[in-house]
Amino acid sequence: MNNHIVEYEQDRRIAWEPEAGRGHPDAVAPAAVRRWGQRWSYDLVPDGPEATIVTEIYDCSGVADDDRLSMDNGRIWIDAMTKTLERLDHLCTG
Repeated sequence: MNNHIVEYEQDRRIAWEPEAGRGHPDAVAPAAVRRWGQRWSYDLVPDGPEATIVTEIYDCSGVADDDRLSMDNGRIWIDAMTKTLERLDHLCTG
């Protein structure tokens, strides 16, 4: 998997779009097929001098209808996103 940064605002936001990488069946396909229309991002909001509120966002609005339905409009990622935010919190707060 290759991730391409598509938005960046220092200390505020980072967004990326995954693309099929070496070894993936779609890796040799045209670019429009290698990227599936998904976008992941973190929004960062300062919350005092020593804290930041992090929101993880998954946008599948660019995914083909059948694929979007098969992933329940992205809801399949909620548990994984929750665990990612918990790990991030643990890493930052010890």
